[in-house]
Amino acid sequence: MEAVQVMKRLAVAVASAAARITSLLGPDAMRTIARFNKYVTNPVQRLWAPHLPYYAVIEHTGRKSGKGYRTPVMAFIEDGGIAVMLNYGTESDWVRNVQAAGTATVVHRGRRYHLTGPRIVSADSPDLPSAARTAGTGARSALHGTLSTAPPAES
Repeated sequence: MEAVQVMKRLAVAVASAAARITSLLGPDAMRTIARFNKYVTNPVQRLWAPHLPYYAVIEHTGRKSGKGYRTPVMAFIEDGGIAVMLNYGTESDWVRNVQAAGTATVVHRGRRYHLTGPRIVSADSPDLPSAARTAGTGARSALHGTLSTAPPAES
């Protein structure tokens, strides 16, 4: 139980730092950081993000390329739902891919979930888990959806 509390405090600290950076740099600079993270930081984060509380990997398919991608995110999962604060805005490729497909796979704490009904909501939406609303990431919006352990239906 102690380790979970430490991870929760760490996640809040990371979210708080992200909020400060976001407010200092503004949206254009954050998009530049997002591009850097896509190629430099994300490959490293993909190693540990699917195993830790408050982090996950979103597995999605490119809407133009059809290629599979794995994007590490800070995720708040509670009561069969997920919230990912969109610090880099709603124009991130992974967000647009998930919305276009209407589904994705989420790997969280070593378990695979099927994400359905992804939608963009305000960061203070009552639909979000309380931890997401109070994390103070500085994001204006979040991706919210429903998680199930059932495998996705075959097309």
